[in-house]
Amino acid sequence: MTAIESPCILVCSIDMKTGFCFGCGRTREEIGAWIEMTPEVRRSVMAELPARLEMVERRPRRETRRTRLARERDALS
Repeated sequence: MTAIESPCILVCSIDMKTGFCFGCGRTREEIGAWIEMTPEVRRSVMAELPARLEMVERRPRRETRRTRLARERDALS
């Protein structure tokens, strides 16, 4: 079985103003349909995510896995 590429960082909460997830930037519809999307469609959505995340009202309150790993990596440097 092949792993499905996903931008999920386990911060699953939707910004009510934009409709984007605070963690990954996807919409509820995209999250729900993710497993059914082709790899090409998933990559297309992922290309839009950085710009979407700039529009959310607030950032996640808790430290995400990605942030923690970056912090730990920087501490080792």
